[in-house]
Amino acid sequence: MFTRRKLLRAGAAGGLITSASGLLPAWAKSAAADNTGIFELAGNSFDLTIGHSRVAIGGHSGHAVTINGTLPGPLLRFREGENLTLRVRNMLEEDTSIHWHGLLVPFYMDGVPGVSFPGIKSGDTFTYEYAVPQSGTYWYHSHSGLQEQSGHYGPIIIDPAERDPVSSDREYVLVLSDWSFNHPHQVFAKLKKNNDLFNFQQRTIADFIKDAGENGLGATIEDRAMWGRMRMSATDISDVTAAAYTYLINGHSTTDNWNAIFNVGERIRLRIINASAMTIFNFRIPGLPMTIVAADGLNVQPVATDEFQIGVAETYDVIVEPKRARPFPIVAEAIDRSGQVVATFAPKPDMRATAPLLRERPILTHKDMGMAMGGMDHGAMSGGGEMSAPMDHVAMGHGSTADAQTDAAPKTEMASMRGTTGMSDMSHDMSGGEMQEHNHKTGFGVDNVAMAPTNRLDEPGLGLENVPHRALRYSQLRSLEPNPDTRSPEREMEIHLTGNMERYMWSLDGVKFSAVTEPIVFHEGERLRVTLVNDTMMTHPIHLHGMFFDLVVDESDHKPRKHTVNVKPGEKLSFDVTADHVGDWAFHCHLLFHMHAGMMQVVSVRPRSGMDHDRMDPPDMDHSKMDYGGKH
Repeated sequence: MFTRRKLLRAGAAGGLITSASGLLPAWAKSAAADNTGIFELAGNSFDLTIGHSRVAIGGHSGHAVTINGTLPGPLLRFREGENLTLRVRNMLEEDTSIHWHGLLVPFYMDGVPGVSFPGIKSGDTFTYEYAVPQSGTYWYHSHSGLQEQSGHYGPIIIDPAERDPVSSDREYVLVLSDWSFNHPHQVFAKLKKNNDLFNFQQRTIADFIKDAGENGLGATIEDRAMWGRMRMSATDISDVTAAAYTYLINGHSTTDNWNAIFNVGERIRLRIINASAMTIFNFRIPGLPMTIVAADGLNVQPVATDEFQIGVAETYDVIVEPKRARPFPIVAEAIDRSGQVVATFAPKPDMRATAPLLRERPILTHKDMGMAMGGMDHGAMSGGGEMSAPMDHVAMGHGSTADAQTDAAPKTEMASMRGTTGMSDMSHDMSGGEMQEHNHKTGFGVDNVAMAPTNRLDEPGLGLENVPHRALRYSQLRSLEPNPDTRSPEREMEIHLTGNMERYMWSLDGVKFSAVTEPIVFHEGERLRVTLVNDTMMTHPIHLHGMFFDLVVDESDHKPRKHTVNVKPGEKLSFDVTADHVGDWAFHCHLLFHMHAGMMQVVSVRPRSGMDHDRMDPPDMDHSKMDYGGKH
């Protein structure tokens, strides 16, 4: 049998780890002294090997793409401002990459094949070198194909150069993820054939009878007919559910019962990272209040809460102070409530907290359709409120094909519509639920247009609207320090999140990434306001590489600064961003299969000098050969 010392040596070398009795669980490969289940590497020089491993999760074995043989990959810990060297060796039979999510690195160190570097060939070693002017909780993952879904991810902690304003007696890193024993390309192929294949929570005849009793037979029949005409489901919350996923905390399933230990009265910092491929989680510790102290790595003014929705790629740091010597369940529940992962927070090892029951699944409403015009946000059956009179949803833009365009429509038309000051000619203030025009192509790639999107930053997230406790809202977040750039935006642009759920086609402004011919252009140093409009009925975590943006929750100088934002169905929100990092940066939905299907574009921050790209060309890289619409 392997000893723990041998396990750690093997994990650090990136080898495959087995025992005489069979496969070891993923977390056992890297069990650290503090029982986090994550092997920690600290310093300013790192060697990382990407390879194949066999893992055992929840009593079943599977294949993983791992970093240094572990799932998750090792925790990288270093200090703000240090010069880092990270040597990444590719032992796969295909290209790979590492993207340093949320880190302000030079664009050619950002790790996005086809956008900022050519990728790492099989058998090659690529050396990342950079220093970052930031501290906090971040993570890293592959940006090649669907490797991220197979286990290619890990956490990052950057300690501040000066005193940390957040004090604690101990801390734990919690990496949330979703694991499938099916190959990710097989899962994607199934979604292309049948988008609701994994939705086992659709409404039944029992729901129909219940709704008819509460809302009337006629209204219930019309409600079901409306969804049928749109070829949509009121329970289509997640593309991939617990029917295909095992949810994990630090590589542990609920069966594994990962433990975090505390002493009564301690002040404990939990660094929570959503490293899943497709799962937005609701995070809570029933019976234990939390105080949010950081979001996406940056400090925020403390906010007390009991639960929060964490989008794919978001991070939150919270402080908890247990007052009783009892086990608490740490719960990460999928947004569609088809499943959850539960760990134990306890005063002694090997205790097991009682897992809460799954809560009732949420139901989509008119607001989620982008039709929350005054008096129209009635909610679907079982979702509260009565249905309005029948509406012509084709006329409202749902499934319209009157002006069908291919999803390879030229990007130049959309680009010419962007970048204009004063968007009032193209859209209206949606806070009052006014109708809006649209600046993007429609057709078979776009099955829905949000005719009256609303700002939903003061809502906690789908399914958390009526919980009997506090649930975090973006509108509650305020940056601890004043925003570094308080200028008013000098330019505005509007970008729509689009797709066809039935055909599983995803895009931005109606154009998928492979058909994009021009990037979205920012000019160095300018201050922009970017407005996102979600024309779909799904929540999309949208991520901008290379820059933090200030989420417009108010007009103060303490807007929350983020790199990823959950855009709710039918929502219209804005963020302000300063284009201070010259280079080409990916901009995409962080639901992996949505990005893979085309919900991605490139933001190119151009030097003020015009078309001189010298500052955008790193050594040994021909910028002219980069493919904006190529592999990602």
